[in-house]
Amino acid sequence: MRYRKIPDEAVWRLPMYLRGLLLSLEKSQETISSQELADFFGVHPWQIRKDFSYFGAFGTPGVGYKVKKLSTQIKKILNLHVSHKAVLVGAGNLGAVILAYPGFKIYGFEITAVFDNNPQKIGQKIENISIKDVSKLSLIKRQKIDLGIIAVPRKAAQEVADRLVEMGIKGILNFSPCRINVPKKVKVITIDIAMDLARLPYYIPSS
Repeated sequence: MRYRKIPDEAVWRLPMYLRGLLLSLEKSQETISSQELADFFGVHPWQIRKDFSYFGAFGTPGVGYKVKKLSTQIKKILNLHVSHKAVLVGAGNLGAVILAYPGFKIYGFEITAVFDNNPQKIGQKIENISIKDVSKLSLIKRQKIDLGIIAVPRKAAQEVADRLVEMGIKGILNFSPCRINVPKKVKVITIDIAMDLARLPYYIPSS
């Protein structure tokens, strides 16, 4: 199911809500209120109810939400009810950290291929995945991979993105500190850690 005219902010918050629901399931919690979810994430209950209202009526007044049912519904909205394989391009320090990060599993993501152009890294293993030469990126066509993660220097990011698009990748998580251009059919989310850190001092009172 595709949803139209939904604010991006509402979609961005759904994985946050899903994480809270999955943690509640681990505690065998059957129902949860918007207030409980709000307290968990530090947002307003009305915001949660408004976000959910874009996608349908999920809760019961006076009772709240059934945790298992709501988590299933959010997974379907985010297209997380099916598993997704990802390819990582860039096996440097950042790439190694990304590959070792355990948080992807909660959403059903699996990084199944890693590529780099450094001869000293090619053939080595990170998290039991052998690093392959980026010149052989076409190998991912056989693996039904639909997501790509870019963790290369800025000057190489656009070329890598172009190659990923050629290989049929539909979504890219870009850790390179630059904007990359892709066809409209491909979704890109860029995470610039340094830029996000640069925003923090604005909120810190000067001494």
